[in-house]
Amino acid sequence: MARSTLWLATVVVCVALPVPAADVTPPQGFTALFNGRDLSGWMDDKAGHWRAEDGVLVYDGQGDHLFTEKEYGDFVLLIDWKIQDGGNSGIFLRGEAQVEIWDNRDYGTDMGSGGLVPYTNVKPINNADKPIGEWNQFEIRVEQGRITVRLNDQIVVDKLTGKFSKPRAPFFLQHHSSPLWFKNIYIKELPSSGNVGD
Repeated sequence: MARSTLWLATVVVCVALPVPAADVTPPQGFTALFNGRDLSGWMDDKAGHWRAEDGVLVYDGQGDHLFTEKEYGDFVLLIDWKIQDGGNSGIFLRGEAQVEIWDNRDYGTDMGSGGLVPYTNVKPINNADKPIGEWNQFEIRVEQGRITVRLNDQIVVDKLTGKFSKPRAPFFLQHHSSPLWFKNIYIKELPSSGNVGD
């Protein structure tokens, strides 16, 4: 009986232990855009299709895009992302230039993620995507009208001139009706030149 009581107490203690909160401490000089707990700082359609789950920003494949409440000019953005088979997404910079995220197998091309839409005549320099279902990381720099994208520590777009119509605007996470996952979303604002691109 004593052993049974001890075993039960151990189980109860283990079950009662709280799940550690996700660490969203930003790198030095950066600010966290996602707190790991809720959608504070973001605008969605209030239908629950975007949610925070165990420190990850999860999208269920329905509803609208997810916008930042704040507008940004020049910045460096760090963001981790993951897709499933057939996944397609993007990050719209100032609401205009889209950094592509996709499963390129569905499009019959070897062009990886990180290319700029509508500037697809400039393909990514490298195909740096990890296998579908694994986490990837973007570092996106918008500075003086030019865009540089690193994917998993490899440059895929280098100082491409962005055709921005506005010096500042929100950015948003785009979808194509497929589930998406994002985490570790950090931004560092840079002194803005007011340049909107050529």
